[in-house]
Amino acid sequence: MFDALLSEPTLLFSLSLTAKTCLVTLGLFSIAGPLLGYYLARHPGWFSRIVGFLVTMPLVFPPVALGYLLLTVLGRTGFVGEQLSTFGLSLIFNEAAVALAGFVAGLPLVVRPLQAAFSSSRLMELEEAARIHGASNWQIFLRVTIPLVRSSLAAGLLLGCARVSGEVGMTMMLGGNIAGRTNTLSLEIFNAVSRVDFDAANALCFILSLFAIVLFLATEALMRHTLKG
Repeated sequence: MFDALLSEPTLLFSLSLTAKTCLVTLGLFSIAGPLLGYYLARHPGWFSRIVGFLVTMPLVFPPVALGYLLLTVLGRTGFVGEQLSTFGLSLIFNEAAVALAGFVAGLPLVVRPLQAAFSSSRLMELEEAARIHGASNWQIFLRVTIPLVRSSLAAGLLLGCARVSGEVGMTMMLGGNIAGRTNTLSLEIFNAVSRVDFDAANALCFILSLFAIVLFLATEALMRHTLKG
């Protein structure tokens, strides 16, 4: 079973695309997560509440429905999609759409732990001490704040990447589930069940489980490294 599956180009592509999507979103999470978490924790107000709602929306809104809303905005007749098309760009039915779907789905799981960490009164006291000693805001953020929340960052990245590897609803809407183009490993499981090929679905679930274990062990190693550092 596994030999036959691993020789199929469609499966090999889905494995490659899933890994690539996790790596791309990991980089995006590493930048957007700390910045958004810091903003939401340190700038209370009506606008930050709106931002917080938009970030959290994937946790409280059905993924398929959210994917549809994004499709209406990013599609060729949508407001954003129409503007992008003038530059020859598109965020639907391609690998960029798959990465965007994963990023939107996993972002709240990265931002929320960081928001809680940035709200720590102890952290604010240490930042103020650095400010008194003449450190600039960027020096404080990079040399004091980020090192002190790195365990929360590592945990958030774990949760975010795990969410990306299992995303289906938004990915199907934005990416289209096109074989050899936008079909991730999770979508291949959906496809196998749809065609009543349960043996393939079981094997794919096992492969995805191995992928999740590797991701978990890698992130655990990252957390231990950051805590020792």
